[in-house]
Amino acid sequence: MNTALTATSRPVGDLLREWRRHRRLSQLELATGAEISTRHLSFVESGRAQPSRDMILHLAEYLDVPLRERNALLIAAGFAPAFRQRALDDPALATARHTIDLLLQGLEPYPALAIDRYWQLVASNQATTRLLVGVAPELLQPPINVLRLSLHPAGLATRIRNLGAWRAHLLHRLRQQIDASHDPQLIALLRELQALPTPAADSAEETTPHGAIAVPMQLEVDGAVLNMLSTTTVFGSPVDITLAELALEAFVPADAETAEKLRRMADA
Repeated sequence: MNTALTATSRPVGDLLREWRRHRRLSQLELATGAEISTRHLSFVESGRAQPSRDMILHLAEYLDVPLRERNALLIAAGFAPAFRQRALDDPALATARHTIDLLLQGLEPYPALAIDRYWQLVASNQATTRLLVGVAPELLQPPINVLRLSLHPAGLATRIRNLGAWRAHLLHRLRQQIDASHDPQLIALLRELQALPTPAADSAEETTPHGAIAVPMQLEVDGAVLNMLSTTTVFGSPVDITLAELALEAFVPADAETAEKLRRMADA
């Protein structure tokens, strides 16, 4: 990943300092939280002291640096990466992939999908496929980006009845992810999505109920409107980059009528 926070051509002290600032922490706050001396932290950031491998991982853990970027910190300091990245079909991840498939199948007849760090589709169940009728073929060519699929006029956007609120919800989640990772590819995706046309009269303020604790997606399918809430599941303590960046998105019915419609679609 080519970003100012992880470029391995820069000293590790510079990168740690930028991660600290990105997390809006002073040297004193980080040193106190990580239980090291402020003097030592200052020396590490300035390059006057070379941190050990354990110290880098300790600070990265406290700063909640993503695993991919922790590897970059280690490389910048001259150490080998600590976390592997393997394709999901790698035999070493067979158990994880089987678990993902079981979860997706178990959520039928409700739509569910697995996405990677960049919101690209990794796997989905049949209920998800049933919602994509009418989507432009080019948006369904791998790698499928589910945010683009949702908000593009040739995707689901014209069938999402509360597009303003749903768009605001998705872009808010994407901004939170960018704040956590400062990933330039995600920043580019945000700019692309912001440039997509939206109905002038459709806004989050007009379509989001006051006091709502969750934003439903109201999707029209075959003349019926499905009212669904999204839930996100992530792996608890992964040590593989692929699993750390994986998320499962499930859409559960927000009312009994939607649940019945989804069951009928599955039966058909």
